[in-house]
Amino acid sequence: MSAIDTVIIGAGQAGLALSRLLTRSGHDHVVLERGRVGERWRSERWDSLALLTPNWANRLPNDDAPGDAHAYASRADFVATLERYARSFGAPVRERTTVTAVERTTSGLRVRTDRGDWHARNVVVASGDCAVPAVPWFAGSAPEPVAQLHASRYRAPASLAPGGVLVVGSGPSGHQIADELARAGRRVVLAVGRHARIVRRYRGRDIWAWLHALGDLSRSVDDVSPDARGRRAALPLDGRHGGRTIDLGVLAAAGVRIAGRLEGFAGGHALFGAGLAASIAEADERLRRLLERIDDHIDARDDADAFPPPEPLAPTPVPAPVSALDLAGAGLSTIVWATGYRRHFPWLRIPEVIGDDGGIRHDRGRTAVPGLFVLGMRWQSRMTSHQIGGVGADAAVLAEQIADGTAALRAAA
Repeated sequence: MSAIDTVIIGAGQAGLALSRLLTRSGHDHVVLERGRVGERWRSERWDSLALLTPNWANRLPNDDAPGDAHAYASRADFVATLERYARSFGAPVRERTTVTAVERTTSGLRVRTDRGDWHARNVVVASGDCAVPAVPWFAGSAPEPVAQLHASRYRAPASLAPGGVLVVGSGPSGHQIADELARAGRRVVLAVGRHARIVRRYRGRDIWAWLHALGDLSRSVDDVSPDARGRRAALPLDGRHGGRTIDLGVLAAAGVRIAGRLEGFAGGHALFGAGLAASIAEADERLRRLLERIDDHIDARDDADAFPPPEPLAPTPVPAPVSALDLAGAGLSTIVWATGYRRHFPWLRIPEVIGDDGGIRHDRGRTAVPGLFVLGMRWQSRMTSHQIGGVGADAAVLAEQIADGTAALRAAA
């Protein structure tokens, strides 16, 4: 068994950000990765994916400024960025090393892997907020001739069986996959529940720049109730083709048929809820309020005259309701579940830190077990804690706590 001060689990943006800060302070650590650096970006994202956020919003600690701050990196470009970042400071990554167990010992924590065990004072779980694909409980009752796959396994239109596709889920993944399939000539039905509507640019700037200016991106976990955090719908933006708006109106214009929330199956039929019009109206109203806040912000600026005038927001067309759809009759041969992920850490054998939702209980990344931390979790300390450009702030806090704890142990020895 190897002994080390800190083991970081996961060599994505969160694990590498912390590794960069620990390396700078000379702290002895290792990063364990089940695949290669950025593995989830490599093997669990579709080919044409581009980041939703512009490059300036995705900087990691002590990294170089991006060449084009306002561009949107492709999946392949971002993987290359992570590889370059890891090389830039000699990140101590052990690739193709799968963690099988993390356990408490009398003197710290033991990390078991398929390539040997480690004993560490500290373990940081940086493997992702929600890493296990989630599908509804009724997925097993879908008609057997229809193929099913989660969005994490979707790669490109040509990778699917011939025929139409039912895409379930109205977040960024659902929007982008439905759009790509429709533009490839597939018949597409998108099942939509509660969702968000957003524009890519407004009054001359990327919407992310306005969210930054309004202070939304720095909102603390203390500013938002737990219920409100859970209700926040992901913003369906598109970084492909130079960045563009991809709301339900855009999808409908591309030929996507919009249906309500998928509620189950009966025989060969998919069953949809009746709340689509209300969901659309709610999403439109939330966007309208955001644009009004941006307008007010501009009006209060000394350079308000430098910005284009307010842009009218057209309501999203409400499609004719559909309660049931014969999948075979509609020519739909595949279901893509763009229904998100759930929290699951079966290898973390410290039950006292596991919450009812399967996640790890923590206070801004620090658990109740000495030396056990998490990083990159949704709302870890702020709204952007799980995002590429948000992991650095939390990594800095944990790096300081780890360094202080190590110094205290050495002083007591």
